[in-house]
Amino acid sequence: MQYLIINKTIKFLLFTSCLLLFSCSSLSVRSLTQTKFSQLDDAVQTAAVIKEADNQTETPQANADLWQRLFALYQLPQVNNDRVQAQIDWYSKHPNYIEQVQKNAAPYLYYIVNEVEKRQLPGELALLPIVESAYRPFAYSHGRAAGLWQFIPSTGRYYGLKQSWWYDGRRDVHASTQAALTYLSKLSNRFDNDWFLALAAYNAGGGTVSNAIKQNLKRDASTDYWSLALRKETRQYVPKLIAIAHILANAEQYGVKLQAILNTPYFETIDIVKQIDLARASELADISIDELYQLNPAFNQWATDPHGPHYLLIPIDKAPQFKQEIAQLADDQRVKWQRHKVRSGETLGQLARRYRTSVALIKQANRISTHAIRAGKYLLIPTARYDESLYSGSTSMRKKAIVNKPRSGERLQYRVKRGDSFWRIAQQHQVSVRQLAKWNAMAPGDLLKPNQLLNIWLTDGTSHPTVRVSPLNKHQTIRYTVKNGDSLYLISKRFKVDISDLKHWNQLNKKYLKPGQKLKIIVDVTRS
Repeated sequence: MQYLIINKTIKFLLFTSCLLLFSCSSLSVRSLTQTKFSQLDDAVQTAAVIKEADNQTETPQANADLWQRLFALYQLPQVNNDRVQAQIDWYSKHPNYIEQVQKNAAPYLYYIVNEVEKRQLPGELALLPIVESAYRPFAYSHGRAAGLWQFIPSTGRYYGLKQSWWYDGRRDVHASTQAALTYLSKLSNRFDNDWFLALAAYNAGGGTVSNAIKQNLKRDASTDYWSLALRKETRQYVPKLIAIAHILANAEQYGVKLQAILNTPYFETIDIVKQIDLARASELADISIDELYQLNPAFNQWATDPHGPHYLLIPIDKAPQFKQEIAQLADDQRVKWQRHKVRSGETLGQLARRYRTSVALIKQANRISTHAIRAGKYLLIPTARYDESLYSGSTSMRKKAIVNKPRSGERLQYRVKRGDSFWRIAQQHQVSVRQLAKWNAMAPGDLLKPNQLLNIWLTDGTSHPTVRVSPLNKHQTIRYTVKNGDSLYLISKRFKVDISDLKHWNQLNKKYLKPGQKLKIIVDVTRS
């Protein structure tokens, strides 16, 4: 609406200027401008002068830089305290980081700003993926959160984000943005439109924030975000968003160069009707498969999910060609079909792994209702059109890239034994659990399998792989976050400790635990 008003004002002024110039040629453009713009603010004057000088016909909204549109949508209260200043200082000392997150955000920012504005939400929310994932669509955290908005599996499913072998909606730019804004709106309503509390709840969970508020009420203390006793990550979470929003809006003051991002769509969402090989789709769109995965990071494999969603995000300049090509594409050109003769002892699972497809798809393609297959029978198996290495954004190739990434130190390959855990292996080699998981493209909560190979990078400060935890230091204290479905019994079994000890260490008087609750557990690392 603001752009529309400016545009109409400019057109009126231009028309008036032309009439005056025609009748009074001695009147200078400068004096006319000063006369007619006296009632307008500086921003409108500048826009009108540029419009007149360039003789452009497009609307200001079409040409305006997206950043200025975003800054006009800011709604969060301005806060200047030590916690915010600490984050401003950090960002100021890392200009390369600010430059990189702008580059990361460029393909997605217009869409997200548009959706935030549609819902009349604070514009700062469009910058939340900087805090969550540095605007990296393939970001995967130690807590098993994924995507731009860092949904954990359970929350993602609750907000309708499908997660399958083929597809992970948490990384779907379109679907995850809708889910995140719905979730944030719900949290805002829960906390009486206090956006700081809503943001804290997005990070830590609504129950955690509600419990912190209750604790402050008992002490007759303030219940605003800044007064709550929250974990360190959540205490820094809101200040990070406030700080980056402030720095970007005042880029010149902080010596930051804003990357030019046009206020126009970067991509178009196109209906593809049914499954298609992603390499084939990139050919039809005339873009690299890397660019296709960048806009469609939700697809885990070499093709889209046969059960949907059936859409792809395509760069706006390539969309017309893609729509025309895919409309003419025959079904047998969408995926490659391999004719396979079943050998004695083969199973559907083995064939699925061999051809990098799913058992369900093989059964569907061959109208098989059971897992039983007979030797000598022929099966049609949908498979990738090209070599696996071409599908750079697939789960397997992304994992290979992380695992094979050169790092400092000496690489050791450790074979997982039955009963091993990230904790035990990390302690054995004197590295952190998070490091160990990151080196292997995993999260600490992921399951390990016997005979699985793990990379361990040893430096001068880490132990030789033959070193074991000293019996004198076999007891270690850990902090465990209670999850949905947890109980004292299950936790005691998992860490091989007594329920009575759990109650004693945590001064528990109640039988039931709450999700998000922190427990102190003293474990024997030779047993746990």
